[in-house]
Amino acid sequence: MLRVYHLIIATILLILVPVGARFAFPNLFINKHTQPNTEATATKTATPSKPANLKKDNTWQRLLRSTSAPNNWQVIPCQGEAALLCVSSQGKTLGTVEIDIYPVKDNPDFQKHLTEVGIPQGSQINLQNPQSQSQLIKALQAWVADSYNTFAKNHQAKYADKIVFSTYPPQQVSVGQQPGIRYGFVRLKPEGGVQEQHIGYVTSDGTQLYVINTSFNPSSSKAKFDSLENLAIFQPYLSAIAENLNLSINQTSAQP
Repeated sequence: MLRVYHLIIATILLILVPVGARFAFPNLFINKHTQPNTEATATKTATPSKPANLKKDNTWQRLLRSTSAPNNWQVIPCQGEAALLCVSSQGKTLGTVEIDIYPVKDNPDFQKHLTEVGIPQGSQINLQNPQSQSQLIKALQAWVADSYNTFAKNHQAKYADKIVFSTYPPQQVSVGQQPGIRYGFVRLKPEGGVQEQHIGYVTSDGTQLYVINTSFNPSSSKAKFDSLENLAIFQPYLSAIAENLNLSINQTSAQP
């Protein structure tokens, strides 16, 4: 019966709620009257005593402090996948979330954005300094704007005007207890309804760029949910997971 309520609400939201509002207020996707199914459960995730090798071990295993999920859902690093977080229920995979970590020194565009806001190239950002936090947000906003331009060009080349494309207003959030941006886009079918929805989070410490993403995208093989409803339900829990990431362990291991 709870699943029926979720399906009814998801259908109403897709028809009546503006795209921007769906992203800006992900909690609207949750039926607040069916608390037993959406009550968050936090699970501590073991962290290796020594920094793991990013190339050999699952990145999530390094960075997770705890996980949050609806009742009867499990969230754990995927086995055999270096950068995927698996979301499942009763043994069935519902979706995956991907995290990528890019050295800033290998990303000249983001380096440029950092320099433009006053952060010297190659320097560790003092994330306790309000001015540095503001500078970082501006650089991340510029990075998201670049990404949106790329998404739009790729969409136009593939779909032209056959599919509606719309980006979400970037939102300032906390990722790993430091300033970050949540962003994304949606593709809408001509006959109505969502064809694809993409959600991402990004932050940086000045030396590493952290990018988290997932989607509802039937054509994708990873970093996706098979059901738009399940993606909607999981969004607020993903925000909590992203906020509580232990990025400091990766910053320590990245130092020479």
